Formats: sequence, structure tokens, C-alpha cells
Amino acid sequence: MKKNSVRLTALILALVLSLSLALTGCGSKSTSLKIAVPNDTTNEARALLLLQENGIIKLRDGAGITATKNDIVENPYSVEIVEAEAARLPDMLKDADYAVINSNYAINAGLNPVNDSLAIEGSSSAYANILAVKEGNETTPKILALKAALESQQVASFIESKYSGSVVSTVDHPGTGYDDSVDYEALKGQTITVAASPTPHAEILEVVKEILAAKGITLDIQVYNDYVVPNTVVDDGTVDANYFQHLPYLEDFNAENNTHIVSVSAIHVEPMGLYGGRQTSLDALKASK
Repeated sequence: MKKNSVRLTALILALVLSLSLALTGCGSKSTSLKIAVPNDTTNEARALLLLQENGIIKLRDGAGITATKNDIVENPYSVEIVEAEAARLPDMLKDADYAVINSNYAINAGLNPVNDSLAIEGSSSAYANILAVKEGNETTPKILALKAALESQQVASFIESKYSGSVVSTVDHPGTGYDDSVDYEALKGQTITVAASPTPHAEILEVVKEILAAKGITLDIQVYNDYVVPNTVVDDGTVDANYFQHLPYLEDFNAENNTHIVSVSAIHVEPMGLYGGRQTSLDALKASK
């Protein structure tokens, strides 16, 4: 009788343990994989479009470059979209399963968009990074000189050799670095101020700095780590121009902030990439289904 009681107790314990393990397994399987994306309107839409291109989600028809996570109509892997400031996304890789990161922040964090990303978007001209100024200043001598230097062969060659496809020049016919319509002698001794992101914009502007210095013009590169101040300092006249954003972002910024900033030239594209955080491949998505 005593042996039977012991056996019964052991059997009950085994059943309880098995049930506990089964429930634990179910719980872990139902835990959603987290994908962090930029929280500004245009870059979030861009990130979601990349996820859609790779079959991770599906957006409603017509969502386009203004899509938000509310436009997701199919989520076969039950992923959780986590919105965060674009500059914080590289640091979030330790807590998120994946993150969609702008190339400038990826490069600044030591990531190689071509080699380290699990998926990367094509070189869409809609997201070319632009030289932007306050409306009305597009044809001033300073801006024409700056534009010509950015559209130079020297800059195009630097982008190609420095970034190996992580950043791509969009200038169709790079020039000498100088504009024949500009009186460079009159600009000699003057300073042009530009607000820029650290990577790759400020690095590219160092090439521009040398081109302008040959004509006696000083380029003051003011580096910012956010997507707001570079526009406000252009709009209030503190700096002459900025170089950090693409046109869809600028248009959205103008609409939301009643600013009057315009694009002067499209210089380069930074393909946005999907990077692994707690997951090192996309296989975890298949396992979660």
C-alpha cells in the first residue's frame, strides 16, 4: 500500500512537472518578437515598407511613405513594432530582437549597412539626403558655392571609396566643385555655416571644406545628433544651410512646424537596414509562427 502511495505521488509530481513545462513552452512561444523602428513619420513609414518588402508585415493599400504601425493589416509573425527616436535605435539592439536603423546612425555605431544588415532597402531616390536652406536663399552666392562643392567629383569619389555601398552618391554629373556664375573673389574671407549629422554628412562636408578653402572660403560644420535642431537653426537664420535629411522628412517637418525650408540639391542615399539584436538571423521569425 505504501509503495503504491509513493508511486502515485511520483506520478502526480511527474504530471505536474510536464504540465508546467508545457505551459512555459506555450508562454515563450506566444511572446512577440520586438522590432524597433524610428518614431518620426517618414522614417517609420520607410522602415515599415522595408519590413513589408521582406514579408514580415503587410500594410494597407496606399499607406506609402506616411504609413504607421496602425496601417499594418497582416502580421503573420505577430511581431511587436516598438517606436523610438532614430538616434537611439543602435543602443536598443541589446533589448530588441531587431531594429530598422538609418545608415548614418548605423555607421556611427560601428555597423556596416552592407555587411551587417539582415535586409537592406534599395537606393530609392525618394530618400536621397539633401542640401537644404531657408526659402529665398536658394540662389545666394554662398549657397551656390556650397552646392557646387557638394556636387563635385571629389565628393562623389570620396563617398564611393569611404562607404563601399553603405552610402551612394545620387549626383548624375559630378562637376569640378565650382560654379562659373559665382564671384569667388567676393566670397573670399567669408564663412558658410552648415548644420549636419556626424556620419556621413559631416565627414562628406570635410571634403567640401577643402574645396571651398581653395577659394578662401571657410566652411563651419556644426554637428547635431538629432533631426529637429538642424532645421530650426536654418529657419531662424542661425546657420546658412543643413545637410542631414531626405525630402519626405523635410516636407513633413515643414507641415508640422510651419517652417519654410527647401531642398537645393540631392546628394546621396543611405539605404535603411534591418539589423539583428537579440536575434542574429531572420530564422527566429519562422520559429515564432
